[in-house]
Amino acid sequence: AARSRSPPRPAARSRRRPQGKVACGAGPGAMPGRGALCLGLLLPVLLGCGSAQPGGCPSLCECSEPAKTVKCVNRNLMAVPPDLPPYVRSLFITGNPLTDLPAGAFLAQRLPDLASLNLSGNHLQTVEAGSLALPALRQLDLSGNALVSFSPQAFGEGGSPLEELALRGALRDHGVLLSLAALLQSGALRNLSRLELADNGLLLLPAGMFTALPALRQLDLSNNSLVGLRNVSFQGLGQLQSLNLSDNSLGVLWNSTLAQFRSLPALRHIVLGHNTWVCDCAIEDLVAWLKESDQVEGKEALTCASPDKMLGKALLKINGSDLNCSVPTDLPSQLQTSYVFLGIVLALIGAIFLLVLYLNRKGIKKWMHNIRDACRDHMEGYHYRYEINADPRLTNLSSNSDV
Repeated sequence: AARSRSPPRPAARSRRRPQGKVACGAGPGAMPGRGALCLGLLLPVLLGCGSAQPGGCPSLCECSEPAKTVKCVNRNLMAVPPDLPPYVRSLFITGNPLTDLPAGAFLAQRLPDLASLNLSGNHLQTVEAGSLALPALRQLDLSGNALVSFSPQAFGEGGSPLEELALRGALRDHGVLLSLAALLQSGALRNLSRLELADNGLLLLPAGMFTALPALRQLDLSNNSLVGLRNVSFQGLGQLQSLNLSDNSLGVLWNSTLAQFRSLPALRHIVLGHNTWVCDCAIEDLVAWLKESDQVEGKEALTCASPDKMLGKALLKINGSDLNCSVPTDLPSQLQTSYVFLGIVLALIGAIFLLVLYLNRKGIKKWMHNIRDACRDHMEGYHYRYEINADPRLTNLSSNSDV
């Protein structure tokens, strides 16, 4: 029986771990559940090693080198952190009391790969020249700021590779809108493919604002107060695919604007919902275009906002008999024509009057001489009476005329 016992296995005893150390894995000597425990202990170490960045991370930001991302969200930042890591490609600085972007706020030499910059929801008022001169910048979001000054040289002198620009709710100041128009017209953003100008309360757009954006594909002008597009030129936007004009105060689109829409080969998505369409004779061209065009999304839902008798009527169901076209629709041009006609009539009357005077010049001259002689005789009579009244001898003589 003693011989049948298994001999002791010193090798197993020799594989014991020293006290205080944990045997990881599932091999001999490993305790159940120790693999998960080891993983839990090592995970923070591994994450710490993975998130270590050359140059460090700003103390108020969260950095991830594998994702090439830095987030400085709601950190009460008053300025852009100067020690951003050079590997960053996506940078979020949002929800901070940041008011100014000075020149050199983002150093191009230190941030050569920064492609996406989100500065939305701050208190930005000033964007100075050279503050956004980044060689790899493709996306910029300035939405939700109260911009007061936006330098047309904000992206530097040589232009920018920027492709997407979001300015939702950031252009409440009219001066900033003019500065943005000057920036766009300068050709500095010729690579821009998406422009968002929604929620800015815009009434009118500067003339020729989009003429230097040949790569533009998406233009969002929704939720403003636009009353017309007559001074807006869409010529040259051969790549434009989407145009959002919803939630504005448009009453009509004139034939000149509709002709521009027809001339854009890539434009296939136009949104016109929630506008104040005025259904009188001026809307005939718009109705005809809607019936023949496939560019407008949801055109079946477009309805009249005025006059009262047309309220709620679908634009696609309007016929010529529904409109009262007895009153001229283009009153300014009608008035201008009337003024010109009145001027011509007055000039003709003046010419006839001068001609009559010329033909009767002798009779008029004789008449003028007769009037002159009559006036002279009348004045001599007054003069004679004055002399009699002025001489006392003649006065006494006239009073004693009985002598």
